[in-house]
Amino acid sequence: MEGQKLLINGERLKESLERFADFGRTKNNGVTRLALSEQDIKVREYFRSCCEEIGMTITVDDMGCMYATLAGKEEKSPIVMGSHLDTVKKGGRFDGVLGVAAGLEVVRTLVENNVQLRYPFTIVNYTNEEGARFEPSMMASGVLTGKFDKQIMMEKKDIDGITFKEALEKSGYDGEVENRLTEAAAVLELHIEQGPVLEGESLTIGIVECVVGMVCYEITLTGESDHAGTTPMNVRKDALFAANNVISAFRSKLSNLDEDLVYTMGRMNLFPNIHTVIPNKVIFTIEARHKEPAIMKQVEEIILGIEHSTSLEGCIMEMKKQWDRKTVWFDEELLESLEKSIASLGYSYKKMASGAGHDAQFVASICPTAMLFVPSLNGKSHCEEELTTWEDCEKGVNVMLETVLEIDKK
Repeated sequence: MEGQKLLINGERLKESLERFADFGRTKNNGVTRLALSEQDIKVREYFRSCCEEIGMTITVDDMGCMYATLAGKEEKSPIVMGSHLDTVKKGGRFDGVLGVAAGLEVVRTLVENNVQLRYPFTIVNYTNEEGARFEPSMMASGVLTGKFDKQIMMEKKDIDGITFKEALEKSGYDGEVENRLTEAAAVLELHIEQGPVLEGESLTIGIVECVVGMVCYEITLTGESDHAGTTPMNVRKDALFAANNVISAFRSKLSNLDEDLVYTMGRMNLFPNIHTVIPNKVIFTIEARHKEPAIMKQVEEIILGIEHSTSLEGCIMEMKKQWDRKTVWFDEELLESLEKSIASLGYSYKKMASGAGHDAQFVASICPTAMLFVPSLNGKSHCEEELTTWEDCEKGVNVMLETVLEIDKK
């Protein structure tokens, strides 16, 4: 009504999220819905039916991404909102799907209030964001934006030896390259935070300024295997002792670099892995993330110079850079629109960086793009305990609706 803000139906949003969760719901109220699996195909059909019911048209691109579009008054590049419907094994009910359900609820609210936008409005479901069945993560959005080679991605296999191409063709969602997202007036992605910051500061909304840069190295330490009972300590070349020294040095130096830096030694392999044999080889990874290039440069300097500041126990160390990415900054004008919408609704918020990767970071290279976070209780995500309150979900979608209306005025 005149003078009142248009708000979404929170109860309907809750029902949508619970209905989506029925496709792959686990006994502990999580969700397992791997990309292009039977459950993923079923949830796609449900999503399609919801969109067609409110007058949207559906197209599918050559990576299986779905686009549901509500016509606008004018022929313009669309306002796009969305995320992904696939999950990790025993994941949660909110990761990814909240962004898709948000778009659906925005359209339902517009339609029931007889509001027609000037711009077309499109909801997108990106294929295989999680990379839980076919590596890497963000596969489809990576292909759409030229980050990944399509032919290489098509040959990626799951644990059963099925290729992505085979699964895509079998799914019935092998669409046309002409349907790819190539331009938009704005791309918006609502997502759960997947961390504890917003809850810890009792805030409702996070305006995501960027997805942080990151780097990953593989470290190999090679020593000598000998008998664990007969070899004196002073002549050993124990690769695990050396690895311990290196990891301790990394912790000491990186922890003093910057309070926002996060780093992880997430994978380690030990050889020959026998309790009576001195380890002759240890291979582990070190990954670090921060938004500032200057900090990331210092991180790499520390990694590459670590052998000069710690004992290698007579072992040989080799380093191999696995991959890196630069910080992706989101569109300033869209971030301002989000902030204006949040202020008009009276919600508490902060500007923050995302430590996790999202489809939006790739799409930002071809379209004006922005992201919004809502809190994750106890910081839980990628697990069955993942939880965001229904109230916070509702508030997040209200911000998205208000922002869409704001963009449509411009």
